[in-house]
Amino acid sequence: MNKEIISNKQGISIIVLFLIGSNSIFVPGLEAKNDAWLAIILSVITVMPILFIFARLNYLFPDKDLFDIIEICVGKFIGKLITIIFTCYAFYWAADVLNNYAFYIKTVNLSDTPSIITLIFLGFLCSWSVREGIEVLGRWSQAFLLVPIISLLIVSISSVPNMDMNNIKPTLYEGITPIFKAIFNQSFFQAIAFSMAFNGFKHKKSSYKVYYISVLIAGIYMLLLTITNILVLGEDICTIKYYPTYNLATLLNLRGVLQNLDILVSLAFVLGGFIKISILFLCICKGITKLFKCSDYRLYITPITLLILNLAYFQYDSVMNYMEFNSKIWPYFFFPFQVILPIIIFVFAEIKHKRFTL
Repeated sequence: MNKEIISNKQGISIIVLFLIGSNSIFVPGLEAKNDAWLAIILSVITVMPILFIFARLNYLFPDKDLFDIIEICVGKFIGKLITIIFTCYAFYWAADVLNNYAFYIKTVNLSDTPSIITLIFLGFLCSWSVREGIEVLGRWSQAFLLVPIISLLIVSISSVPNMDMNNIKPTLYEGITPIFKAIFNQSFFQAIAFSMAFNGFKHKKSSYKVYYISVLIAGIYMLLLTITNILVLGEDICTIKYYPTYNLATLLNLRGVLQNLDILVSLAFVLGGFIKISILFLCICKGITKLFKCSDYRLYITPITLLILNLAYFQYDSVMNYMEFNSKIWPYFFFPFQVILPIIIFVFAEIKHKRFTL
């Protein structure tokens, strides 16, 4: 397989867009209600040990992705089984994210267009980007990273006249239990995807810098997004809306000068979604490549895309069904893959490294 190296800036750009993409139209941490802003801050702190695990794995095994590391640490047979598990997980995850964007486009823009049309368009666009390689995705991400950041700043500044500080009070009114639930549901733990997709940085210690800076930037973005939504719409309205940030943007009209800011929200969402789906496609193709010992993951892109589109089309009956699954079941579904298994792999990796250095 060809070695693909990305710079620190490209790696940071990919991770930031990946993390903020799906959240740019929602209110992260809303399980904590008006304390969602506090849940975001605590989520960033909580995920730091998990980030250390992935950064450490990249440091111990440079030029290796997670699938290679697993096989090195636990052997070929068990390694193949774990690779199958992670590949299937990424497969379901990719279909889930693809559905998210298809439902959004159908709900707010193309209500009369069948979802399968949107799924096909997004799916093959992302498969084309994966075929070009992680280096092209890195350059693309670096070029467009400022788009969602500037879009959020415009929406937040434009929302200042409509903000009500009472919407964020009182703090910890319902205790800390809702905050823990919000932390559990946060997307910062999704770093597992990058360890599967990335297999090389220009410098050995770059992984620490890339992971930590990326999550800090994404955390600040989500914090500003959450505070803006709650101060303007209030926790009650944010809860009953499917896409609160989009609804917030449609309300903004500054004396006829700034209008239709929902376009900026949709643009940020789609840009992030393009990167997220592409990275997940890449993870699946790399997993399949490791299982069948193929020299190039690009051979599997088209059939994998067709299979994901097939799953995505039958995965959820409606946007209501999608929202219910992602709020009640998905956090428990992803926890073993994104927290428990990485910790186990990390322990084996440290043992393997110490035996090799002795």
